[in-house]
Amino acid sequence: MKKTIYTLNINNYAPAILALTRPYLEFYAKRIGAEIVDITERKYPDMPIVYEKLQIYDLAQENGSDWNIYVDSDCLIHPETLDFTNFLPKDTVMQVGHDMANIRWKYDKYFLRDGRNIGTCNWFTIFSDWCIDMYKPLEDMTLEECRNSMFPTVVERNTVVDTDHLIDDFVISRNVARFGLKYTNLKDVLEKVALPEAQFFHHEYTITTDEKVKNLQLVIEKWALNKSKF
Repeated sequence: MKKTIYTLNINNYAPAILALTRPYLEFYAKRIGAEIVDITERKYPDMPIVYEKLQIYDLAQENGSDWNIYVDSDCLIHPETLDFTNFLPKDTVMQVGHDMANIRWKYDKYFLRDGRNIGTCNWFTIFSDWCIDMYKPLEDMTLEECRNSMFPTVVERNTVVDTDHLIDDFVISRNVARFGLKYTNLKDVLEKVALPEAQFFHHEYTITTDEKVKNLQLVIEKWALNKSKF
């Protein structure tokens, strides 16, 4: 099976972070037999930069991969992380976790009809070629309409996160509801494979770059990792 991992790295994103996370992303790609595609150019310059993740809608169709994986560049992946595609049916998308959608989003007809209240967390996402609609760019809403439908949590409002930073989560949440995509999360998959306590990822998004670097270094030390070995 062909597998592709996508990352977003526009304007030379945080080299100090990538120096820590990239070796383990590359090892994960090698381990599961995937190629890495870095999104480095803007296609939607009038949208928040995180919206560029939705380039995956076209890229996934062009690449023709059986499985597509999106990973945030600041996500640290443990070298023992599973190839989750071995445990997913192609009609089901997977993310590390999800939020209660109505805390963050104003509902429209798609959320109301769907009724599952899935607020996606788009920093580690897996979907097959059957479910590319998960990353379909907006075609019926303006940026301002999105802003009026997105509400950061209190915790997010008190950090570095602004409303625009949520737009990829909003659009993907809406697409899951709009297209009725079957959905699962890391917790459920790990329970099925009898690894409920496994810690495969480290990711933080409400802190500064300097804080991320410090915390990543601590996690690498805790996990007893040596990038020269991978």
